[in-house]
This record gives sequence, structure tokens and C-alpha cells, in this order.
Amino acid sequence: EMQRSLVGSEMCIRDRVHMIRVFSTHNIRECKELTGRIWNLRLFNGTDDGKNYSVFTPCCWESIPDLAAYRGKGEFSTSFYAGGNIRLEFKGVSHTATVYVDDCEVVTHYNAYTGFDVILKGLDEGIHTLTVVADNSFSKQSALHIPNDYKSYGGVTRPVVLEKLNDLYIRQMHVRTENDGTGRWMAHVEIKVQNLSDRKQAAELFISIDKDKEKIVGCENEISIEAGQEITIVRDLSCHGVSEWTQSSPELYMINAELYVNGKAEDDLTDRFGFREIVVEGSKILLNGKPVRIKGVCRHEDHPQYGCALPCEAMAYDLTLIKDLGANSVRTTHYPNDERFLDMCDEMGILVWEENHARGLNEESMMNPFFEPQAEQVITEMIESHYNHPCIYIWGILNECASETEYGRKCYAAQFELIRKMDTTRPCSFASCRIKNDICLDLPDVVSFNIYPQWYLDIPVKEYLDDLYEWIQDDTPGTGKPFLITETGAGGLYGYRNPEHSKWTEEYQAYALEKQLTSILANSGCMGVYIWQFCDNRVSEECFAGRPRTMNNKGIVDEFRRHKLSYDVVKRIYQSDI
Repeated sequence: EMQRSLVGSEMCIRDRVHMIRVFSTHNIRECKELTGRIWNLRLFNGTDDGKNYSVFTPCCWESIPDLAAYRGKGEFSTSFYAGGNIRLEFKGVSHTATVYVDDCEVVTHYNAYTGFDVILKGLDEGIHTLTVVADNSFSKQSALHIPNDYKSYGGVTRPVVLEKLNDLYIRQMHVRTENDGTGRWMAHVEIKVQNLSDRKQAAELFISIDKDKEKIVGCENEISIEAGQEITIVRDLSCHGVSEWTQSSPELYMINAELYVNGKAEDDLTDRFGFREIVVEGSKILLNGKPVRIKGVCRHEDHPQYGCALPCEAMAYDLTLIKDLGANSVRTTHYPNDERFLDMCDEMGILVWEENHARGLNEESMMNPFFEPQAEQVITEMIESHYNHPCIYIWGILNECASETEYGRKCYAAQFELIRKMDTTRPCSFASCRIKNDICLDLPDVVSFNIYPQWYLDIPVKEYLDDLYEWIQDDTPGTGKPFLITETGAGGLYGYRNPEHSKWTEEYQAYALEKQLTSILANSGCMGVYIWQFCDNRVSEECFAGRPRTMNNKGIVDEFRRHKLSYDVVKRIYQSDI
């Protein structure tokens, strides 16, 4: 009876695969979402009684009332019915994961904000147990997840997918678009196909690009793959009559790859992309030849009900507010974001600065032997997973880290080198706070600074900004590059108002943001600004116990997305022609 029940529920679970992305990525490959249902959670760290919880996944355990401050290990478990070659994909586990199938360890992974997978070959058909041990403990072995100005949640925080594979499967597909200057677009396609069997395999690979199910272009390819090997197929497709992806008209196209062996469907993969080019030209960033002017917000994946495991509805509501403000860009501070959020940005024409995971690390922290390998792992997984998103216009790294030191410079240089090796289509940058002593401004394509006049410094914004800009242009190798303000803002406690308009009031926050935004956007040398920040978020009490409410309160909406007085100020400025 139990087996029949599991088989029935798993066979119809395909209807819920849309929760993984906002569109279907497979028609041939069988996919089942394992989250979107109740799992068991058991805690253990030597001080707990091993209490069990029934939790709806994805989830952060901090969303459970008596676990709001829990830090340690949690064992999530569920059952599934499958057999043969199985791929398990985990979109995000915070922040260290150890995965077991039927009590056998199959994979481990570090970092909450990038996905990972494991392939199980020849799994016996039947009911199996999946166990994910999540650990959000701080330790020397965890160089990126440290007590910080945001919360390191624990749990299975993004979806988990089970896929049934045949002998051949398409592991990855990247699309790079290029305009030849005459209006004709080329799609440079790179597809990786893996042979899981112990014998050489021949197949046909069909590649097509379509819009609204109407085929634009396609090609057929005869391929041969040795046992246990992977090959890369590269094809250039000339695309006529396509529309560009722009912020006002974000046209999206589907690319489909299908594998057939002896005429029988073997595997497939579908993704979305847009025809657009991002180019740095002098002090400008150009989108399809036109200068970008950023009116943006920084945003944490954080919500009082969901922690960092926001459902699609909550992500969509955030973007609705961001669009209402007149903002045209989001900075994903300070880690890669859920891919469904990026899907929505693709559809809404919102430009995204996405960055790897590191914030505010001093030189000593960067010297942790785990730091550089873990930071580069995040970059690799981020770019491999998110390469096709047209909304991403820039890669960022190492927010406010030790860019004033020689050791820090080595880390910045190594990570920029890795980004440029993996992706030549987007510029890269980092958000610095090392005013007048940053020694890394020759390394990025875009020079970016976080500034807080009228908050941490009682200096007029124009005076402070002009002095910073003059130093960059006269005394650094950043001269002539595009220049961005990647953070500015002030704290404001929702509902706190007084006649003096003192700091922490909604009135003062609105006043400070008006001064900051108008001065920054009036500077002709600055290509735009990101407000710190969109919404209030929880912080690590181990490090920021002095913040009111143990929150970063600089959001223009509070954690429940209630508007502060600054919301209308930002909306008026962002919707103006400044």
C-alpha cells in the first residue's frame, strides 16, 4: 500500500515542476520535485533532545517558532520511489550539506546560495530514503558564512529535484548572443553531453531556438561519445528577425536541445535567453549600444515568515514594489540569488548585479585557507548556473573586503581572472568602502563605491561625492572607467517619528535619501546608484547585537514590506528624469 501510494504521488508530481523555474526545462527527461511537500526535520548538536518536526519544504528552520535562534545541525528526510540512473539536484542548502541516500553518503557541499547535484547510477527500483544534513554552524572551515550583517539561516532553503536519466544526458547549455552591427544576431551555443554508460554511444543532437513555439532556427548534429566521457558541442546559429532584450521590451527566446539514440528520445534540456550585448565603452556601460543609467536597490533574500526561503509569490511581490518605485536594477547582496527570482527579472526587464558570497572580510579573514577555494567555488557555480540570464549585466565579488592590502589584491585578481575565463560577455566589479586607499581599482571593469554621507558621516553629499570622484579620476588607475555608487542610505525604524526628525526616524531617513539620491544622480560622471536597501533584514546577533531590533533597518520598506516615508521620496526621484 505504501509503495502504491508513493508511486502514485510521485508520478503526478511532474505537475509541480514549474516551482523549480518559471518555465518547463524538460519534456523528455522525467523530473519530480521532492520539495513542495512535508519532510521530517530532526535536530542534533549534542544539546537537543532530538525532537522531530514536520516541515513544509523548502524552509528555514528559523521559521519554526521555537527554533528562531537555532544554530547547529538539522537532519531533513523524505522518501521517494525511483530506479536506474538518478540525478538529484539541490538548489540551495544552508550552509553546509551532507546528503545520504538509504543511509549512504553520496555528496557534500558548502555554501547556501549555489546549487549542486549528484548522479546515482543503477539505483535499485523501489522506495528510497533521502536525508539532507544541513549545518549553519560557524567555524574556521566556513570562511564565507560568518557572523555578519545578515542572517545565515539553516535548512533546505531552495527546491530539490529528482531526475531520471538514460545513458546520455545534457549536463549544461550556454548561449552567447552577438550582434554583427547590421542588425543580424548570432547565437553561439555550447552544449555539454555526458555518457553515463560503459560503452561508446552515438546519437543525434537537435538544437532549436523558438519564440512562442514558433521555430526561429535550428540544426542537427551527429555525435559520438566514449564510455564515461563528456563532450562539448559548439554551434553558431544565425538568427534573423529576432527582437532585442531591452529593459522596456524584455523579449525572451527558448533554446531547446534534444538527444535521440536510434530514433528514440533520450534526453532534452530547455532554457531561456535574450538577444542583448553588454559592453563597456569608456566611462559608460552600454546595453545594445545605449548607455545604462542605474536606479537600483540592494536586496537581501530575507522575510520574517520565510527566512531566506522565499516562495515565488513573495519574490514577485518584492519585484512589484521595486517596479512601482521606478527602480530598474537589483543588486543581489551579498550572494547569488534564487534562480526563480532571476527568471522574473528576465521577464520584467530588471537589470541585475549578481555577486559571489563575501562581505566585509578583513585581511586576516581572507587569509583563512578555506577562503579562496570557497569563494572561487561560488563564482564557478554562480556563472555556470546563471550564464543564460539576460538580466544579469555585471558580476560582482568581495563586497567591502580588504582591497587596501596586498594580500587582498591577490584574491581580487584571482577571482576576476576566473570570472573573465568563464564569461567574456559581462563586465565585473566590486563594491569598495576603502576611500582614498583602495589599491585594486585597476582590476575591475567598473569602479564601484559604497558611501554613507548624512548617515555615518555628517558631510554634505555633493562635497563627499565630488571629492571621491576627483580622487578616482586623478590619483587611481580607475580613471576613465564607469563609476557606480553601489550603496547609500540611512536607517529608519518603521513607525518611529518625532518632531526633531532625529536619526532613526522615518523623517530623517527620507531626508537623507533625498539628499543622497539627488546629488548622486546629478553627477554626470556617475552611471547610477543602488539604495541600501530595499527591505529591513535580520542580522547575526553574534556580530551586530548593537543594531536596533537586531535588524539592519535601512530598508525603504520594513521586513513585512510596509512602506516607510522614504518610499514615496525614492519613488518621486526614481520616476523623475534625473
